[in-house]
Amino acid sequence: MDFLMNLNESTQFFIQLLIVLICLFYGAKKGGVALGMLGGIGLIVLVYGFGVAPGKPAISVMLTILAVVVASATLQASGGLDVMLQIAEKILRKNPKYVSILAPFVTCTLTVLCGTGHVVYTVLPIIYDIAIKNGIRPERPMAASTIACQMGIIASPVSVAVVTLTAFMLDSSHPLASFNGYTDLLKITIPATYIGVLAVGIFSMFRGKDLDKDPIFQEKLKNPEFKNYVYGNNATLLDQKLSKTKWAAMWIFLTAIAIVAIVGYFSELRPAFTNAKGVLKPMSMTDTIQIFMLLAGSIILIFCKVDANKISKNDIFRSGMVAMVAVFGISWMADTMFASHMAMLKESLGSVVMKHPWTYAVMLLLISKFVNSQAAALSAFVPLAISIGVPLGVIIAFAPACYGYYILPTYPSDLAAIQFDRSETTHIGKFVINHSFIIPGLTGVITSSIFGYIFASMFGYL
Repeated sequence: MDFLMNLNESTQFFIQLLIVLICLFYGAKKGGVALGMLGGIGLIVLVYGFGVAPGKPAISVMLTILAVVVASATLQASGGLDVMLQIAEKILRKNPKYVSILAPFVTCTLTVLCGTGHVVYTVLPIIYDIAIKNGIRPERPMAASTIACQMGIIASPVSVAVVTLTAFMLDSSHPLASFNGYTDLLKITIPATYIGVLAVGIFSMFRGKDLDKDPIFQEKLKNPEFKNYVYGNNATLLDQKLSKTKWAAMWIFLTAIAIVAIVGYFSELRPAFTNAKGVLKPMSMTDTIQIFMLLAGSIILIFCKVDANKISKNDIFRSGMVAMVAVFGISWMADTMFASHMAMLKESLGSVVMKHPWTYAVMLLLISKFVNSQAAALSAFVPLAISIGVPLGVIIAFAPACYGYYILPTYPSDLAAIQFDRSETTHIGKFVINHSFIIPGLTGVITSSIFGYIFASMFGYL
């Protein structure tokens, strides 16, 4: 392998980048934990083939992911998530004509509260039922809702992406003076995200043809079996009487989130300890989130009589573990590669991003598509961005750009929306790229990024 080490740095970089991209693409294609595991192939080639010293895996980020996922999975196992979903359905059924705007807000809010967009699966049949029974083209709220649920990740205090980005920002060798924790990030991302969701909803209200004017849909309705399939039976959670225990679980979880937000904003509420340099500093937000999430999960487990075996078997836990493996493999591989070329990257990319800050958002968007994960995209790109001198204010401002996996309709929530829409109006086009999610996705993310930049400027981060 000596010939690889003897190549000039530019050639080495492009070969290594190609290897990393192949690992990312193939891992994303295989799905599940493959995305993280493929990082091992990249590391082998980099370390043994090119003689690059292995970088550092994001251990603190991974531990935080673990704590958050355990708490959220315990909430689901307790039935507390069902309470949230039932409340969401009541809101939607009271205002059926505005489902194209309300549904995205509901799914986004559920993600903000739970930290994962996978909660949308239970709501999608309800959204479809409301739309079809009121003569509304299901594509409008269905596509908007799946986009909004993923947009909510960067606005959630318990999401892996927010935790990841906050950890990188606080661990920076030159931290932003006015940035003290994830509440400072959320005061940018929450309003920017919801403005983006509003833009998605407004666009969705007018997209596509009304069902009674859609010749393709009307032709299909002539088939009695299709008509019966489309209008089917009602999907609802309203007829379920939820126990006090499930309500208690929800309130315990939400209280923990509120406490974390409060102690994050008021650093004096956190215990202070002397660091390695002898400086007295408040306990880090990374440790704070881990402690309170584990506490919330424990309280729900004990007082709501949750079967501990069910926690590790539900959707939230499985998806969270997949995310953790992805962060492990991808961040380690990316850190290993980029760290060895930092001087060259600073010289070539640093000036471009400094002159044109929006290029950072474009790069982050594309990386997100490659890895199909906001947290993984942030883990792969933010350390590099910080190292090459991208202003931390720019990184905060364009945080919503970490969601780009709607570009191709391969993400589970998008595929679920297609399957739950029995009218077949939510679809993938002949050319694949012309699908139901790409325009709402671009509308939402671009709008959120623009307002993220505006809010970051208002708060003095730029």
